[in-house]
Parts: sequence; C-alpha cells; structure tokens
Amino acid sequence: MNRAPDLTTATWRKSSYSDGGGTNCLEVADDHPGIVPVRDSKRPDGPILVFAAGPWASFIEGLGNW
Repeated sequence: MNRAPDLTTATWRKSSYSDGGGTNCLEVADDHPGIVPVRDSKRPDGPILVFAAGPWASFIEGLGNW
C-alpha cells in the first residue's frame, strides 16, 4: 500500500531549474529520503507531485542534455 508522505511541515525551495521570471517556477522539498516532492510555486496550496529519487535524478540529468 502506498501512503502519501506528510508534507505539512516541508520546507520548500525554488528549483535552480526555474526560470526566475515568475512564470515557470518549480519548488522542491528536501529532507525526504527516497522521494522528491514537487509543486508549482504560484499555487502552493495546489497539488504536489511526489517522485521517487532515482527517476527524478534521471529526469534532471536528461535536462542537462538539451
């Protein structure tokens, strides 16, 4: 059974991959072993996506190849 992590006390930081212009802002929460919670900074009360750390690392690595 998958259970959603408790992110009520998560500390969010803007991703270094965000454009900084206020339009494409992604926030991630650190200190959650094995997972990477992600949200839209313009909608902090909106949905949170949670990725396994391995696939997230592959995704970020792939961005560097663009």
